[in-house]
Amino acid sequence: MSKIAFILLCHKNPQTIVQQAVQLTAAGDYIAIHFDASAAHADFQIIQTALADNPNVVFAKRRIKCGWGAWSLVQATLCAIEAAVDAFPRASHFYMVSGDCMAIKSASHTHQFLDARDCDYIESYDFFDSDWIKTGFKKERLIYRHFFNERSQKWLFYKSFDVQRRFGITRQVPADMQIMIGSQWWCLRRQTIERILDFVRTRRDVIHFFRTTWIPDETFFQTLVRHLVPGDEIENRTLTFLMFTDYGMPVTLYNDHYDLLLGQDGLFARKISAEAHDLRARLGALYASDRMDFTISDEGRSLFRFLTERGRIGRRFAPRFWEDGASLGRDRELLIIACKKWHVAKRLVAAIRQHTGIPALEYLFNEDETALPDLGGIQTTLGKRSRHRRALMRMLFEAHQSDRMIICLDIASLDLMSDFFADRSTTRLLEIECTFDDAYLIGHAKRVGLVGTQASDATLARLLPTIRQDMIYERDSIRDADFHNAQPIREAAPTEENIAALMQFLNVDIEVARTLAQTPHLFAD
Repeated sequence: MSKIAFILLCHKNPQTIVQQAVQLTAAGDYIAIHFDASAAHADFQIIQTALADNPNVVFAKRRIKCGWGAWSLVQATLCAIEAAVDAFPRASHFYMVSGDCMAIKSASHTHQFLDARDCDYIESYDFFDSDWIKTGFKKERLIYRHFFNERSQKWLFYKSFDVQRRFGITRQVPADMQIMIGSQWWCLRRQTIERILDFVRTRRDVIHFFRTTWIPDETFFQTLVRHLVPGDEIENRTLTFLMFTDYGMPVTLYNDHYDLLLGQDGLFARKISAEAHDLRARLGALYASDRMDFTISDEGRSLFRFLTERGRIGRRFAPRFWEDGASLGRDRELLIIACKKWHVAKRLVAAIRQHTGIPALEYLFNEDETALPDLGGIQTTLGKRSRHRRALMRMLFEAHQSDRMIICLDIASLDLMSDFFADRSTTRLLEIECTFDDAYLIGHAKRVGLVGTQASDATLARLLPTIRQDMIYERDSIRDADFHNAQPIREAAPTEENIAALMQFLNVDIEVARTLAQTPHLFAD
């Protein structure tokens, strides 16, 4: 059975560190602690004293002053690893954690998981070919030497960088190394850790390179593992669940995140608030338990993205350059059917085609699969369709040899509606207002990937009011836009009201409108 030696880097909250070490070692695992040499010595003494009698705890023999983005973080990790390797010969796995990490599964589940496959768990993507780095320096991290700390010596950091760039002072990546990048939260087998330590002792040239690499904790172990271990023995993922804000900062987790965390596809999570005492206590008790019945829904990141995006409606600040001055055509008429329940709009569109002959396209800006003619490639992806929306619609009018056309849009597509209504062509809008019961909202959340198929009832209960309010907000946004030539049909409205709206929208006689309003099972789910 696997035995884990946790490699803990920390610099504050001594009582929290003590609690974390006690909880992680209660199930027979080990922990090696590196407490930052820049932190208060009194805090380190508290930790040492409290854990002095715990045989499953060891401290790094040398404490390093750590700086964000600097080699010192890797050096501190190596010091803790060396202490763990020497002190715990029975440790089969070495798991990197911080003081903000907590287990979100039981020790029994964790050991069974690690026993199930003989591999290393570490994110490692090609540094140059992947898009792991979203903003800021990329190749500059490697080809220039970074002698100063960007956080504490900002002026020197950027001055040194500017001088090297101005005079073309660059360096080569070690010839036999493919630089990789990924999360610093890894879990490695003992044989891999021993290979890394041997490599560190023999390849001083590589160590010298990484010493002046910026943010080496995202590249050092990731590169060495790929260099030393066969690819089929590496699982390219982190076992630590974490989320990031739009600003690249880790999301802090609190007491009310307990149920969500247990449903994520990971063994640990960060960043647990030091003030979330109840969450820390519950997760600590969970790790020491024998619980094995975990239902994995893994919806944490999609839920966070959904909830934090509310209120940030994506509006363009100015017309795109290829659309500026363009028009669908003054004599053309674009008829937009907006509906959240796509199947309802599609039923109505099918009936309109049958009884009027007006060309109609279903959710061409929302669904990749919408059948479109070959328009020279502009129709191939949703991104292209949206970017070149007016050019696309002009070409579709021409392809169908018609001056009238119907398209379907999701009610969330307010930017598209606004853009088409701003055109010199005639634009009309028919909003189909449907009722949404809880079953539909739950199904919607699962279809769009907002929650997993195994999401708990408690998660769904908390989420449903937000989803419902989100749909109300989208409806209200259409009303607030005050589009001319816009009218609704409603599931709950009398048939005569819907007939009148369809007559005005399509400019058809009452009998055709009545037939359309009475389309069999129009609003059925």
